[in-house]
Amino acid sequence: MAGVSSITTSSSSSVSSNDIKPWIRGFARIGFISRGIVYILIGTLAVMAALGIGGSTSDSSGAFAAVASKPFGEVLLWILGLGLIGIVLWHLIQVVKDPEHVRNDGKSMFRRLANLITGIAYGSLTYNAFAIAMHAKSSGSGSKQTLSAKLLSQPFGQWVVGIVGLIIIGYALYEIHNAYTEKYTNKFKRHEMSEKEWEWGRKTGKLGLYSRGTVFLLIGYFFIQTAITADPDKTQGLDGALSKIAQQPYGQWLLGIVAAGLILYGVFQILTGKNRHMSIY
Repeated sequence: MAGVSSITTSSSSSVSSNDIKPWIRGFARIGFISRGIVYILIGTLAVMAALGIGGSTSDSSGAFAAVASKPFGEVLLWILGLGLIGIVLWHLIQVVKDPEHVRNDGKSMFRRLANLITGIAYGSLTYNAFAIAMHAKSSGSGSKQTLSAKLLSQPFGQWVVGIVGLIIIGYALYEIHNAYTEKYTNKFKRHEMSEKEWEWGRKTGKLGLYSRGTVFLLIGYFFIQTAITADPDKTQGLDGALSKIAQQPYGQWLLGIVAAGLILYGVFQILTGKNRHMSIY
């Protein structure tokens, strides 16, 4: 019995020593909540545009500019930017430690790469929040076209842009598959959630991931078009994808549905911040 107890104690201390420090977990949770707020802002502006009561089909920069224009908006933007650092930190931890997965899994390298790209993307998002709060950056969306132009000017640039487009489409299909299978629920601390909270997390995650996956499919399509035509103006981000949806038959209805889905994705991220497993074991 003493031997079993010793093994159990040793195992427990090993898990504890490998666990993430509480302040990092807390900061990461704030990061998920901040990401949720960003998507709620984007979705709300798009819903308003669909209803014809203002708003816009904007990306995060447009949402940040809308916040900055309100009373105390710049202060709120600083708080949001600080919160987003948490999600960047969490993805960098995933790159280094690959938490929540078996270390010898053949998919580990792909997960690490995906988390590195996501971390860089949210690092850029955080920078935009601070820059707009300091009036150092406008809400214009030309940066994506500028990046495409730089890539196209490099050797094999069209191939690189095309590969980026395929990666985005692959990620979009993964999001849609994740929504269909509801595998995202595996990361919830189910035993600590009430039945109502669990249902909210499951339903908002499903609808939100479907909407986000649809938008990313369009963004990937824009990159493929850029690669084929070598025209950087073909490159569009989230704002361009929402505008494209609005231009379709019954576009305002479609935009409203997708925008509502993005709001639900934001709610899902907030629930994720509160209830997600965040341990390395």
